[in-house]
Amino acid sequence: MAEGFDLDRLRAAVATHGRVARVVVASCDGSAPREVGASMLVWAAGSSGTIGGGALEWEAAGRARALLGGGGRRLDRVPLGPGFGQCCGGAVTLLTEVWDAATLTRLSGPVISRSVDGSPMPLAVKRLLAKARAEGMRPRPQLLQSWMVEPVAEVRRQVWIWGAGHVGRALVGVLAPLPGLGITWVDVARDRFPEVLPEAVLPIWTAHPEALVDHAPQTAEHLVLTFSHALDLELCHRLLGHGFARLGLIGSATKAARFRSRLRALGHSDSQIGRMVCPIGDKSLGKHPQAIALGVAVELLRENRAAGAEIAS
Repeated sequence: MAEGFDLDRLRAAVATHGRVARVVVASCDGSAPREVGASMLVWAAGSSGTIGGGALEWEAAGRARALLGGGGRRLDRVPLGPGFGQCCGGAVTLLTEVWDAATLTRLSGPVISRSVDGSPMPLAVKRLLAKARAEGMRPRPQLLQSWMVEPVAEVRRQVWIWGAGHVGRALVGVLAPLPGLGITWVDVARDRFPEVLPEAVLPIWTAHPEALVDHAPQTAEHLVLTFSHALDLELCHRLLGHGFARLGLIGSATKAARFRSRLRALGHSDSQIGRMVCPIGDKSLGKHPQAIALGVAVELLRENRAAGAEIAS
């Protein structure tokens, strides 16, 4: 699943590092490590994101840093087998562009299109952009007649993680890098969270987390895994009354049965309670925090793929 052009991430990198190069997979022929639209940001002393391929990424980062001094863009077609001895056997075309505070002002709209060689916009690109505007569609990332077209990355699913213990941290570690997810992470105190938090995560700490339920979008997906069974129950109670796209509760079959009984006593119907999933994850993977997180992430990715999150042109 392609990520799209992540404007927020690029702006944050430019604000922190000044001039930043963005490398995006513009096209693929045959087998390749990543899909078209996969990207990475490169600055003088570091990078973020990945285009895959190990040696491919290393060489791309080197070319990007060489471009930082003078700015501009370059397009490179890289055969993976002969070029790097990789077993993929295909070839990728990489577009490298340098961005700074001034050039970022040129970027706007739900779809970003630009020429890679200075040529005027071809009719095919004009038609694609017109269709995207008229139908509200997200075109797939593509290099079309020397023009790179990418939809701006957007948050398609809001995930609220209640609890910053071992499982909460494992979930954030697995989910935060995934495209299309907006993560809100809630606990009772700042020191419950790691010192360094992923850019895509909004941490909220409050002595009364349950009061935040009213502020969550009714389309959000919730994973409840706090340090307190009493708080877990109160959160589930409030979420059942508030509305949600998904409600997952960490725990055993015994905890699930007790919570269902208590929620029934609090006035919730069996159909409401039946929407709560407990336990979360994939039981066959075990109870290790990372195993639970992997099970949850796989389920989210399968749903994204089934829903066809990226719309082809």
